[in-house]
Amino acid sequence: MRKALLLATILFATQVQAQTVFGYWYGFANVKTTSSANNYMMELILQPERGRVKGILNYYFKNTYRSIEVKGNYNAATREVNLYDVPITYYGSMTNMEVDCIMNFRATLRVARVGSNLVGTFTSMPDYKYMCTEIGFNFSLNSDASARDSVLRAIRDYKETYQVWTPGVADTLVAVNVIQRKVVNYVVENQFKERENSVAAEVEVNSDSIRVDFYDNGEIDGDSISVFFNGELLTSSQKLSTRSIHFDLKIDTSKEINELSMFADNLGSIPPNTALMIVDDGTKKHEIRMTSTLNNNGTIRIRRKK
Repeated sequence: MRKALLLATILFATQVQAQTVFGYWYGFANVKTTSSANNYMMELILQPERGRVKGILNYYFKNTYRSIEVKGNYNAATREVNLYDVPITYYGSMTNMEVDCIMNFRATLRVARVGSNLVGTFTSMPDYKYMCTEIGFNFSLNSDASARDSVLRAIRDYKETYQVWTPGVADTLVAVNVIQRKVVNYVVENQFKERENSVAAEVEVNSDSIRVDFYDNGEIDGDSISVFFNGELLTSSQKLSTRSIHFDLKIDTSKEINELSMFADNLGSIPPNTALMIVDDGTKKHEIRMTSTLNNNGTIRIRRKK
């Protein structure tokens, strides 16, 4: 009798664990139209938070990859998960002119021997209902990637390292305009020399002068940076945000390579310190994702096109 009761308890616990909505999900989402080209590749990472649900939704649509923090709730009795106010790129958007549909996510957890699925729809908010068509989806659970440590690590990494965000019209205003001149800060200068320069990219430019803008890449979490150009400090302790830290820089044409480095004053609330850097030479814009730690300076190498 005891063995039977123990076995039933184990089976019940296994079944409950198998029916959890928390973990790593992936699949396609399809706009409910006659066109077959309007689909999104998506991955969803969900974790519990004080009786609610939080996570990261990553998706690729046309030529855009986005990563978004999501929040909502999960009803274990009905196996229903709801996420609210999720910005999804409008399927009719044109390249370089994207429009967001603010949608709610509603899905039902389906559990079978072959695996678990989240099946449901993105439904537009009332203000968007005449433009934004419902998007249906069927996500599969990746059990190997759904271990608790893996999911928590993925939330941190996706939000800071892999999140792709392009400044919109509202973000083009400059928060800080830095004049190109050497700034003296012996503490930062000494720490900069002690850290290794990690080269993120090499950029070839068509002009002797360039425009450089730094933005926070991802959630604004208090990242602060100092910037060096060819080993000289240009500015220190600037907080990253959705508005840029802006530089107008003159290339040193006597050098084959000019180096622009981002020094992390701190790591913010979500390590590491990350930024989106945009380099504009007047004819072409280069978008570079920069990462700095307390041991490494994020660096790009700039070459003047001959």
